[in-house]
Amino acid sequence: MDILNALVLFANFVIIPGITYGSQLALGALGVTLIFGILRFANFAHGDLMAFGTMFVILATWLLQDLGVSIFPFPTALIALPLGIISAILVSLLLDRSVYRFYRKKKSAPVVFLIASIGIMFLLNGIVRFVIGPDDRRFIDGAKFLVKVTEFKNATGLKEGLAIKLSQGITFFVALAVVISLFIFLQKTRTGKSMRAYSDNSELALLSGIDPEKVVFYAWLIAGTLAAVAGTLYGLDKSFKPFTYFQLLLPIFAAAILGGIGNPLGAIVGAYTVAFSEVTITYAYKKFLRYLVPESWEPNNLVQLLSTDYKFAVSFIILVVVLLVRPTGIFKGRVI
Repeated sequence: MDILNALVLFANFVIIPGITYGSQLALGALGVTLIFGILRFANFAHGDLMAFGTMFVILATWLLQDLGVSIFPFPTALIALPLGIISAILVSLLLDRSVYRFYRKKKSAPVVFLIASIGIMFLLNGIVRFVIGPDDRRFIDGAKFLVKVTEFKNATGLKEGLAIKLSQGITFFVALAVVISLFIFLQKTRTGKSMRAYSDNSELALLSGIDPEKVVFYAWLIAGTLAAVAGTLYGLDKSFKPFTYFQLLLPIFAAAILGGIGNPLGAIVGAYTVAFSEVTITYAYKKFLRYLVPESWEPNNLVQLLSTDYKFAVSFIILVVVLLVRPTGIFKGRVI
Protein backbone atom coordinates (compact mmCIF):
# COMPACT_ATOMS: atom_id res chain seq x y z
CA MET A 1 0.00 0.00 0.00
CA ASP A 2 2.85 2.40 0.78
CA ILE A 3 4.26 1.88 -2.71
CA LEU A 4 0.87 2.66 -4.23
CA ASN A 5 0.57 5.79 -2.10
CA ALA A 6 4.03 6.85 -3.25
CA LEU A 7 3.09 6.28 -6.88
CA VAL A 8 -0.12 8.31 -6.52
CA LEU A 9 1.79 11.11 -4.83
CA PHE A 10 4.42 11.04 -7.59
CA ALA A 11 1.70 11.10 -10.25
CA ASN A 12 0.04 14.11 -8.61
CA PHE A 13 3.14 16.26 -8.45
CA VAL A 14 5.43 14.96 -11.21
CA ILE A 15 3.82 12.76 -13.87
CA ILE A 16 0.57 14.65 -14.50
CA PRO A 17 2.10 18.16 -14.25
CA GLY A 18 5.02 16.99 -16.43
CA ILE A 19 2.73 15.69 -19.16
CA THR A 20 0.61 18.85 -19.02
CA TYR A 21 3.55 21.26 -19.06
CA GLY A 22 5.30 19.18 -21.71
CA SER A 23 2.23 19.35 -23.96
CA GLN A 24 2.15 23.15 -23.64
CA LEU A 25 5.88 23.44 -24.37
CA ALA A 26 5.54 21.04 -27.31
CA LEU A 27 3.05 23.32 -29.07
CA GLY A 28 5.25 26.34 -28.39
CA ALA A 29 8.40 24.57 -29.57
CA LEU A 30 6.64 23.37 -32.73
CA GLY A 31 5.84 26.98 -33.64
CA VAL A 32 9.46 28.04 -33.10
CA THR A 33 10.91 25.08 -34.99
CA LEU A 34 8.49 25.53 -37.91
CA ILE A 35 9.49 29.16 -38.46
CA PHE A 36 13.16 28.26 -38.15
CA GLY A 37 12.78 25.42 -40.62
CA ILE A 38 11.06 27.62 -43.22
CA LEU A 39 12.49 31.12 -42.66
CA ARG A 40 15.83 30.17 -41.07
CA PHE A 41 15.70 32.44 -38.04
CA ALA A 42 14.94 32.11 -34.33
CA ASN A 43 11.64 33.88 -33.68
CA PHE A 44 12.08 35.49 -30.27
CA ALA A 45 8.61 37.01 -30.54
CA HIS A 46 6.87 33.63 -30.31
CA GLY A 47 6.28 33.80 -26.55
CA ASP A 48 4.60 37.18 -26.84
CA LEU A 49 2.65 35.96 -29.86
CA MET A 50 1.28 33.30 -27.50
CA ALA A 51 0.35 36.05 -25.05
CA PHE A 52 -1.26 38.13 -27.82
CA GLY A 53 -3.51 35.30 -28.98
CA THR A 54 -4.39 34.35 -25.41
CA MET A 55 -5.31 37.96 -24.64
CA PHE A 56 -8.05 37.85 -27.28
CA VAL A 57 -9.27 34.52 -25.92
CA ILE A 58 -9.57 36.08 -22.45
CA LEU A 59 -11.40 39.17 -23.70
CA ALA A 60 -13.83 37.03 -25.71
CA THR A 61 -14.28 34.68 -22.73
CA TRP A 62 -15.20 37.58 -20.45
CA LEU A 63 -17.69 38.85 -23.03
CA LEU A 64 -19.30 35.41 -23.40
CA GLN A 65 -19.47 34.99 -19.63
CA ASP A 66 -21.19 38.38 -19.29
CA LEU A 67 -23.70 37.26 -21.93
CA GLY A 68 -24.33 34.05 -19.97
CA VAL A 69 -22.85 31.77 -22.64
CA SER A 70 -21.45 28.56 -21.21
CA ILE A 71 -20.51 25.02 -22.26
CA PHE A 72 -20.35 23.54 -18.76
CA PRO A 73 -18.50 21.46 -17.65
CA PHE A 74 -15.92 22.74 -20.16
CA PRO A 75 -14.40 26.24 -19.90
CA THR A 76 -15.95 29.00 -22.00
CA ALA A 77 -12.45 29.76 -23.33
CA LEU A 78 -12.79 26.81 -25.72
CA ILE A 79 -15.52 28.73 -27.56
CA ALA A 80 -13.37 31.86 -27.59
CA LEU A 81 -10.23 30.03 -28.78
CA PRO A 82 -10.96 30.49 -32.53
CA LEU A 83 -10.89 34.28 -32.04
CA GLY A 84 -7.49 34.00 -30.37
CA ILE A 85 -6.21 31.83 -33.23
CA ILE A 86 -7.48 34.29 -35.86
CA SER A 87 -5.91 37.25 -34.03
CA ALA A 88 -2.53 35.49 -33.71
CA ILE A 89 -2.58 34.53 -37.40
CA LEU A 90 -3.53 38.04 -38.53
CA VAL A 91 -0.85 39.77 -36.47
CA SER A 92 1.72 37.20 -37.66
CA LEU A 93 0.86 37.83 -41.30
CA LEU A 94 0.77 41.59 -40.76
CA LEU A 95 4.21 41.59 -39.15
CA ASP A 96 5.57 39.35 -41.89
CA ARG A 97 4.28 41.66 -44.62
CA SER A 98 5.46 44.82 -42.88
CA VAL A 99 8.79 43.65 -41.44
CA TYR A 100 10.12 40.22 -42.37
CA ARG A 101 9.26 40.40 -46.08
CA PHE A 102 11.38 43.55 -46.38
CA TYR A 103 14.43 41.71 -45.06
CA ARG A 104 13.68 38.63 -47.18
CA LYS A 105 13.77 40.74 -50.33
CA LYS A 106 17.11 42.20 -49.23
CA LYS A 107 18.35 38.66 -48.48
CA SER A 108 19.45 39.81 -45.04
CA ALA A 109 21.45 37.60 -42.70
CA PRO A 110 19.54 35.49 -40.14
CA VAL A 111 20.85 37.68 -37.32
CA VAL A 112 18.95 40.63 -38.83
CA PHE A 113 15.70 38.65 -38.67
CA LEU A 114 16.52 37.66 -35.10
CA ILE A 115 17.03 41.29 -34.07
CA ALA A 116 13.81 42.27 -35.83
CA SER A 117 11.95 39.54 -33.95
CA ILE A 118 13.28 40.91 -30.65
CA GLY A 119 11.87 44.33 -31.56
CA ILE A 120 8.52 42.71 -32.41
CA MET A 121 8.66 40.82 -29.11
CA PHE A 122 8.81 44.09 -27.17
CA LEU A 123 6.08 45.58 -29.38
CA LEU A 124 3.65 42.70 -28.76
CA ASN A 125 4.50 42.63 -25.07
CA GLY A 126 3.74 46.32 -24.77
CA ILE A 127 0.44 45.97 -26.61
CA VAL A 128 -0.68 43.10 -24.40
CA ARG A 129 0.29 44.92 -21.20
CA PHE A 130 -1.48 48.08 -22.38
CA VAL A 131 -4.71 46.30 -23.35
CA ILE A 132 -5.14 43.73 -20.59
CA GLY A 133 -2.65 44.87 -17.93
CA PRO A 134 0.39 43.23 -16.33
CA ASP A 135 -1.43 41.34 -13.55
CA ASP A 136 -2.53 37.71 -13.29
CA ARG A 137 -5.78 36.96 -15.11
CA ARG A 138 -7.76 33.81 -14.41
CA PHE A 139 -10.41 33.01 -16.98
CA ILE A 140 -11.28 29.36 -16.42
CA ASP A 141 -14.82 28.40 -15.48
CA GLY A 142 -16.81 25.17 -15.60
CA ALA A 143 -15.78 22.05 -13.70
CA LYS A 144 -12.39 22.11 -11.99
CA PHE A 145 -11.54 18.41 -11.74
CA LEU A 146 -11.81 15.27 -13.83
CA VAL A 147 -10.70 13.16 -10.87
CA LYS A 148 -11.14 14.41 -7.31
CA VAL A 149 -8.94 13.53 -4.34
CA THR A 150 -11.77 12.50 -2.00
CA GLU A 151 -13.51 10.36 -4.61
CA PHE A 152 -10.24 8.60 -5.46
CA LYS A 153 -9.50 7.94 -1.77
CA ASN A 154 -12.98 6.54 -1.18
CA ALA A 155 -12.74 4.30 -4.24
CA THR A 156 -9.25 2.93 -3.53
CA GLY A 157 -8.85 3.20 0.25
CA LEU A 158 -5.41 4.81 -0.18
CA LYS A 159 -4.09 7.63 1.99
CA GLU A 160 -3.11 9.68 -1.05
CA GLY A 161 -5.74 10.87 -3.48
CA LEU A 162 -5.23 11.38 -7.19
CA ALA A 163 -6.30 14.76 -8.58
CA ILE A 164 -6.55 15.53 -12.28
CA LYS A 165 -7.73 19.01 -13.20
CA LEU A 166 -10.04 19.47 -16.17
CA SER A 167 -7.54 21.94 -17.64
CA GLN A 168 -4.85 19.23 -17.53
CA GLY A 169 -7.06 16.78 -19.40
CA ILE A 170 -8.02 19.42 -21.97
CA THR A 171 -4.36 20.35 -22.45
CA PHE A 172 -3.29 16.80 -23.19
CA PHE A 173 -6.10 15.91 -25.59
CA VAL A 174 -6.13 19.25 -27.43
CA ALA A 175 -2.34 19.14 -27.81
CA LEU A 176 -2.57 15.54 -29.06
CA ALA A 177 -5.23 16.48 -31.62
CA VAL A 178 -3.24 19.51 -32.82
CA VAL A 179 0.02 17.56 -33.14
CA ILE A 180 -1.64 14.69 -35.06
CA SER A 181 -3.36 17.20 -37.37
CA LEU A 182 -0.08 19.01 -37.99
CA PHE A 183 1.82 15.83 -38.85
CA ILE A 184 -0.96 14.66 -41.17
CA PHE A 185 -0.87 18.08 -42.86
CA LEU A 186 2.91 18.02 -43.30
CA GLN A 187 3.08 14.39 -44.43
CA LYS A 188 -0.06 13.94 -46.54
CA THR A 189 -1.11 17.26 -48.08
CA ARG A 190 0.43 18.89 -51.12
CA THR A 191 1.04 22.14 -49.25
CA GLY A 192 2.67 20.30 -46.36
CA LYS A 193 4.98 18.43 -48.72
CA SER A 194 5.87 21.75 -50.38
CA MET A 195 6.78 23.19 -46.98
CA ARG A 196 8.98 20.19 -46.20
CA ALA A 197 10.67 20.45 -49.58
CA TYR A 198 11.26 24.18 -49.13
CA SER A 199 12.70 23.59 -45.67
CA ASP A 200 15.03 20.86 -46.91
CA ASN A 201 16.35 22.75 -49.94
CA SER A 202 14.80 26.13 -50.79
CA GLU A 203 16.66 26.58 -54.10
CA LEU A 204 15.67 23.17 -55.43
CA ALA A 205 12.09 23.78 -54.24
CA LEU A 206 11.96 27.03 -56.24
CA LEU A 207 13.20 25.21 -59.35
CA SER A 208 10.38 22.69 -58.80
CA GLY A 209 7.80 25.47 -59.03
CA ILE A 210 6.99 25.85 -55.34
CA ASP A 211 5.73 29.33 -54.49
CA PRO A 212 7.85 30.63 -51.57
CA GLU A 213 5.26 33.23 -50.53
CA LYS A 214 2.62 30.53 -50.22
CA VAL A 215 4.99 28.46 -48.07
CA VAL A 216 5.71 31.48 -45.85
CA PHE A 217 1.97 32.23 -45.58
CA TYR A 218 1.16 28.74 -44.33
CA ALA A 219 4.16 28.76 -42.00
CA TRP A 220 2.86 31.87 -40.22
CA LEU A 221 -0.70 30.54 -40.28
CA ILE A 222 0.39 27.37 -38.49
CA ALA A 223 2.76 29.20 -36.14
CA GLY A 224 0.00 31.64 -35.14
CA THR A 225 -2.41 28.77 -34.52
CA LEU A 226 0.09 26.87 -32.40
CA ALA A 227 0.95 30.02 -30.43
CA ALA A 228 -2.68 30.83 -29.60
CA VAL A 229 -3.52 27.24 -28.62
CA ALA A 230 -0.36 26.83 -26.52
CA GLY A 231 -0.85 30.18 -24.77
CA THR A 232 -4.50 29.49 -24.01
CA LEU A 233 -3.82 26.00 -22.64
CA TYR A 234 -1.04 27.38 -20.42
CA GLY A 235 -3.32 30.17 -19.18
CA LEU A 236 -6.15 27.75 -18.41
CA ASP A 237 -3.85 25.41 -16.52
CA LYS A 238 -2.06 28.11 -14.53
CA SER A 239 -2.92 31.77 -15.10
CA PHE A 240 -2.34 34.48 -17.66
CA LYS A 241 0.41 37.00 -17.01
CA PRO A 242 2.20 38.66 -19.95
CA PHE A 243 5.68 38.45 -18.42
CA THR A 244 5.28 34.71 -17.84
CA TYR A 245 4.96 34.14 -21.58
CA PHE A 246 8.19 36.05 -22.10
CA GLN A 247 9.85 33.71 -19.58
CA LEU A 248 8.47 30.68 -21.42
CA LEU A 249 10.79 31.50 -24.31
CA LEU A 250 13.69 29.86 -22.47
CA PRO A 251 12.13 26.38 -21.99
CA ILE A 252 10.54 26.58 -25.45
CA PHE A 253 13.87 27.28 -27.14
CA ALA A 254 15.59 24.72 -24.93
CA ALA A 255 13.04 22.14 -26.09
CA ALA A 256 13.39 23.08 -29.77
CA ILE A 257 17.20 23.06 -29.69
CA LEU A 258 17.41 19.88 -27.61
CA GLY A 259 15.24 18.01 -30.09
CA GLY A 260 16.99 19.56 -33.11
CA ILE A 261 15.63 22.93 -34.15
CA GLY A 262 13.70 22.63 -37.39
CA ASN A 263 12.61 19.08 -36.58
CA PRO A 264 8.96 18.82 -35.41
CA LEU A 265 9.36 15.37 -33.85
CA GLY A 266 12.47 16.58 -32.05
CA ALA A 267 10.57 19.60 -30.72
CA ILE A 268 8.01 17.30 -29.08
CA VAL A 269 10.65 14.99 -27.58
CA GLY A 270 12.62 18.01 -26.37
CA ALA A 271 9.53 19.60 -24.84
CA TYR A 272 8.69 16.61 -22.67
CA THR A 273 12.34 16.16 -21.73
CA VAL A 274 12.59 19.78 -20.58
CA ALA A 275 9.24 19.65 -18.79
CA PHE A 276 10.00 16.49 -16.83
CA SER A 277 13.50 17.74 -16.05
CA GLU A 278 12.09 20.92 -14.52
CA VAL A 279 9.36 19.13 -12.58
CA THR A 280 11.49 16.28 -11.21
CA ILE A 281 14.41 18.48 -10.17
CA THR A 282 12.23 21.03 -8.36
CA TYR A 283 9.95 18.49 -6.65
CA ALA A 284 10.36 18.01 -2.88
CA TYR A 285 10.73 14.23 -2.34
CA LYS A 286 10.36 14.21 1.47
CA LYS A 287 6.84 12.81 1.67
CA PHE A 288 7.43 10.51 -1.31
CA LEU A 289 10.47 8.91 0.37
CA ARG A 290 8.58 8.44 3.65
CA TYR A 291 6.45 5.83 1.90
CA LEU A 292 9.48 3.96 0.55
CA VAL A 293 12.18 3.99 3.25
CA PRO A 294 12.17 2.66 6.85
CA GLU A 295 10.98 5.10 9.52
CA SER A 296 14.50 5.55 10.87
CA TRP A 297 15.67 6.70 7.43
CA GLU A 298 12.94 9.30 6.92
CA PRO A 299 14.48 12.59 5.76
CA ASN A 300 14.15 15.74 7.85
CA ASN A 301 14.59 18.21 5.02
CA LEU A 302 12.55 18.65 1.84
CA VAL A 303 14.94 16.58 -0.33
CA GLN A 304 14.60 19.13 -3.11
CA LEU A 305 17.44 19.62 -5.57
CA LEU A 306 16.28 23.08 -6.62
CA SER A 307 13.58 25.44 -5.43
CA THR A 308 10.67 26.00 -7.82
CA ASP A 309 11.87 29.62 -8.08
CA TYR A 310 14.81 28.27 -10.10
CA LYS A 311 12.94 25.95 -12.43
CA PHE A 312 13.89 28.00 -15.50
CA ALA A 313 17.53 27.47 -14.52
CA VAL A 314 17.02 23.81 -15.48
CA SER A 315 16.04 24.87 -19.01
CA PHE A 316 19.06 27.16 -19.15
CA ILE A 317 21.42 24.35 -18.12
CA ILE A 318 19.89 22.00 -20.69
CA LEU A 319 20.25 24.67 -23.37
CA VAL A 320 23.90 25.35 -22.54
CA VAL A 321 24.83 21.65 -22.37
CA VAL A 322 23.14 20.88 -25.70
CA LEU A 323 24.83 23.83 -27.44
CA LEU A 324 28.22 22.74 -26.09
CA VAL A 325 27.93 18.98 -26.55
CA ARG A 326 25.50 18.40 -29.44
CA PRO A 327 24.39 21.62 -31.18
CA THR A 328 22.28 19.69 -33.70
CA GLY A 329 20.13 18.26 -30.89
CA ILE A 330 18.87 14.72 -30.33
CA PHE A 331 17.66 14.61 -33.93
CA LYS A 332 19.38 16.57 -36.65
CA GLY A 333 17.65 19.89 -37.12
CA ARG A 334 16.30 21.81 -40.10
CA VAL A 335 13.98 19.06 -41.30
CA ILE A 336 10.26 19.79 -41.60
